Parts: sequence; structure tokens; C-alpha cells
Amino acid sequence: MLTWSIVLTALGWALGPSAEQMAATPDWDFNATYIEACSCPMFCQCYFNTKPAGHHGAKGEEHFCRFNMGVRVNRGRYGQTNLTGAKFWLAGDLGGDFSKGQMGWLMVSFDPATSKEQRDGIAAILNVIYPVKWSSVETDVAEVSFQPGKDQAVAKLAGGKKGEVVLARAQGMTNEPVVIRNLKYWGAPRNDGFVLMPNQIEAYRGAKRSFEFRDTNGFMITIDANSKDFAKASKPPKG
Repeated sequence: MLTWSIVLTALGWALGPSAEQMAATPDWDFNATYIEACSCPMFCQCYFNTKPAGHHGAKGEEHFCRFNMGVRVNRGRYGQTNLTGAKFWLAGDLGGDFSKGQMGWLMVSFDPATSKEQRDGIAAILNVIYPVKWSSVETDVAEVSFQPGKDQAVAKLAGGKKGEVVLARAQGMTNEPVVIRNLKYWGAPRNDGFVLMPNQIEAYRGAKRSFEFRDTNGFMITIDANSKDFAKASKPPKG
């Protein structure tokens, strides 16, 4: 949803987290698949701009990017804590202008099967993958269901009572998925490409905030990162 170069410039980070920051955390590894959707038209312009798409409503044109991400860790660890199989959900709004690295609100929901150690590890890794400032961050515990697929992908939070994302494959020249490659996903150094799958619905049904959109942006992606990636980036140049 946001180009990494914009984030680094906004936060004043030329080479990623500092050596001091990385030294304070244990070694970690994180490979995760996302079923993701947002309120922007297909494909989310936030990857190429500093403002989300404009939406017309009672207040006139308003810029926002309201998103849902169902996430499953395919392979991961944080220190001695095994993260493999852990599931969580990210919902929020990037706000109207993130040129200075300031986002709107974020809700992180952990599946009940995750332990406190897993939640702490995932939270620490997310701070590196998404190195931005949020106006509001809250956490919750709710069941996350995750069903990826070539033609349809479905993720639900609390069985859909708190959130849901349903994606359907975009039709290309063949029946193979349409994939955008060589595009950065936030701070992750590697990904397998954005598999374009417009949403049939993406909704968050929180007690404080709620939204629902249909036929807007959606994709699946698998990202890969580890602590060594960022330790290398944080080393000062020789000389």
C-alpha cells in the first residue's frame, strides 16, 4: 500500500533501522502469505503516490485507504519462539496523506491459538515490515480463518462477524493469475509478486470503527524477510 522509498524518506531512514535497534532484537525469520484488500480502485494507487484514492461522499471528496489483511505465517521464528502457522489480522486506514510517514489507525487481531510469545514476536517483526507511525494502534483476539486459492481467496475474522475479505481471480490472457512483479511491498526485501484478485467484499466490523467495500482492490502476496536483511542494511559504510 505504500512505496518503501516514500516511507524511508519520510522517516529520515536512508538505510533502514539503526544498528542499535537491530542489536536489541533477537534473530528472526518471517515468511507469510497475505489475503489483502483495500478501498482503493484496482490496483491500489498508494504504491505509486503519497495519497490514497479519492472517494466522493457527503463530505465531498475524501482520501483514504481502508484495508483488511488476513495473514498466515508459512515459516517463521523470533528468537527461540516458533511462529510457523500463526495467523493474525490487520485492519486500518492509511489516512489522507502519508507523505510524512504518518498513518491513520491500525487494529491488530491475533488468532486465539497464538501464544503471548508469538504475539510479541509478530508485533516486533511488524514494526520492521511497516516502519511508519500510526495515530492509533490497538490489539484484539479473534479467530482468523485463511483459505488461499488460485481462483478465489477468503479470509475471515471471527467467522466474518468482525471482518472478511473475499477475492476472485482477475482474468488475464489465460486462466493463469495476473501477477505484478518487481514491486516493493512495504519494508519486505522479497516477495513472490502481487497476485491480482479484486475483492467481492472487504469489510471490517469493529466496535469503534467499521467499513465495507465491494469490487475494489485486492491481491494475494507472500513476503519473505529476516533479521539479517536489516542488520546488513544498518551497517555504516566503510571509510
